[in-house]
Amino acid sequence: MPSLRKWLLAGLLVLVPLIITLWVLDWVVTTLDQTLHILPVNWQPDQLLGMHVPGLGVVFALAVVLSIGALASNIIGNKLVHWWHALLHRIPVVRSIYSGVKQISDTLFSEKGNAFRKALLVQWPHEGMWTIAFLTGAPSGDVLRQLQAQPGGAGAQDEFHSVFVPTTPNPTGGYFVLVRKSACVELQMSVDAALTYIVSMGVIVPGGPNNGHIQVAQAAAASTTNTPS
Repeated sequence: MPSLRKWLLAGLLVLVPLIITLWVLDWVVTTLDQTLHILPVNWQPDQLLGMHVPGLGVVFALAVVLSIGALASNIIGNKLVHWWHALLHRIPVVRSIYSGVKQISDTLFSEKGNAFRKALLVQWPHEGMWTIAFLTGAPSGDVLRQLQAQPGGAGAQDEFHSVFVPTTPNPTGGYFVLVRKSACVELQMSVDAALTYIVSMGVIVPGGPNNGHIQVAQAAAASTTNTPS
């Protein structure tokens, strides 16, 4: 029985990641294959070839994205994009949805942005309990003034970070938190390594089995005098 249990666990460790990976790839390919339906019926590969070839939708979607990107990068295309944005901003219901999504996409995909470029160690959900968060920006305006007016800080000299605290093992959900910059510890690990650490629930420690414990100990020692917001 101990041998059977050992073999079962070893088999699961091999098969589960492979099955999930194949399932995700199948879902992506199947979803992108649906983009071929925007073509006229006579132009669809299924009609031209007389058979369904999985993955052609991926190639088609990639070609569409590259073509739009190339068009938007020149002067004429840039003017067309601005005209399109102005048109959508004139439609009452569409304006609120489009502008919100546009701001998020600009923040996430901008080459000059800092969103999800750094992994931080913050005390969450209370002092003395640490978790990994990702830097998304910095508050400004009235939000920053109200934060700087809170007791226990340095007033107008206080700097704050906007961070995203992901949940585990599903990092697509989480919490948006405003934390004092002095209460954050910037990690040397990459964002990909931090995500792996979160998804694995701490099982896979970046840099070795003891690296994570050393970083937490260093962060705790460096932040004993800081109180998070």
